[in-house]
Amino acid sequence: MSILYSVYTAYLKMTIKKGQKRLKNIPILHDEIKAKRTVVLTPTAWENIKLEAQRRGLSASELIEEFGKRLKSPPTYPHV
Repeated sequence: MSILYSVYTAYLKMTIKKGQKRLKNIPILHDEIKAKRTVVLTPTAWENIKLEAQRRGLSASELIEEFGKRLKSPPTYPHV
């Protein structure tokens, strides 16, 4: 699979629906507005996230979004 194909398929997944225009603070791809966050990761974790995102044709942000949306509720730990 070529790099150009990967970039193009990622672009297609990120485009908005036909006839819709992106407007600030109005969600199109998700049910809510996204906000910038800071995550501190090791270089190994970041490389693994980027590689997996590329494999799936997503951005690192979208991969993390998918992971976060699959979580139901935080587990309870006895030490907390």
